[in-house]
Amino acid sequence: MGTSRRRRSGSRGPSIIDVAAAAGVSTQTVSRVLNDFPHVSPQARARVRAAVEQLGYRRNMAARSLASRRMFALGVVVTNAQLFGPSQALLAIEAAGRRAGYWCGVTMLHDYTQDAMATAIERFADQGVDGVVVVAPNEWTLAAAATASTRLPLVAVTAGPAAQAGVIGLDVDQRTGAQAAMRHLIEQGHRRIAHVAGPADEFHARVRAEIYDAAMRAAGLEPMPYAMGDWQPESGYAAGLAMACDPERPTAVFAANDQIAMGLIRALWEQGVRVPQDVSVVGFDNIAGSQFLIPPLTTVDQDFNTLGQACVQTLVALLDGQAVPTVQVAPTLVVRASTCPPN
Repeated sequence: MGTSRRRRSGSRGPSIIDVAAAAGVSTQTVSRVLNDFPHVSPQARARVRAAVEQLGYRRNMAARSLASRRMFALGVVVTNAQLFGPSQALLAIEAAGRRAGYWCGVTMLHDYTQDAMATAIERFADQGVDGVVVVAPNEWTLAAAATASTRLPLVAVTAGPAAQAGVIGLDVDQRTGAQAAMRHLIEQGHRRIAHVAGPADEFHARVRAEIYDAAMRAAGLEPMPYAMGDWQPESGYAAGLAMACDPERPTAVFAANDQIAMGLIRALWEQGVRVPQDVSVVGFDNIAGSQFLIPPLTTVDQDFNTLGQACVQTLVALLDGQAVPTVQVAPTLVVRASTCPPN
């Protein structure tokens, strides 16, 4: 009767060496595949995964920690977790950490102060995590991250000046996304384009508003900033009511996010203003369900899965003492029925 490789390895179960031998690759390649790192050919990746499945290999986290002097634990600090962007970033970071073999602890801040952020990071440091990812939407969160980065490896998800603060920052490229939205409206022939902005103290809102203003002026158009929102549909709704009554209303609107766009479209519909025949609307985020609005919403899709993976890979590179490249995740404009050329 034959004896399986797992039985021959003894009660300890198959090792990474067994997996490497079965797949015909080095143990370093096995480690790269298990940690979901790049620079592994699809063929080698497939062989490693097949060997892991065949042998029933499971990583021994205690032995792994002893050998590497790591806890294989990451901390994630997030504010405004009820909003789409921060919540999606959090989910993507946790999933990427899990794929790389790291447990992720999460702190959601409800007290939006620099002291609260600093305390959260300090607690993760006391718990012995290997590193921290901070979702930093504004100055005070970025400043707190910069202060804490002197104690343990840290990566910030931010559209702010991370390099000036001495922090490694990653994000979806907000400038490119806003430029794509504005280019779409201008190329359709719109000349009266308004912007309903997000909160003035948040980096994402600032970048989108700045790009709106720059795109209008570059096209020889006068900016029409209608309102400043708070990321919620109510602010878009209020802007839409005011817009519907304006005899010089715009023919197109770039909304700072999809929630604002939803409120805006509802208000215009209530006042008999048609979207897109009378007013075209572009959002930002591509939230779940945006394709089922009436009309389906043209919007900018942010690749949070790639962002989460980049955060974890950057943090692991820091831990390994490797060079850390600058990463900007590319967004994509999703064109749907809420935009058309002006009448």
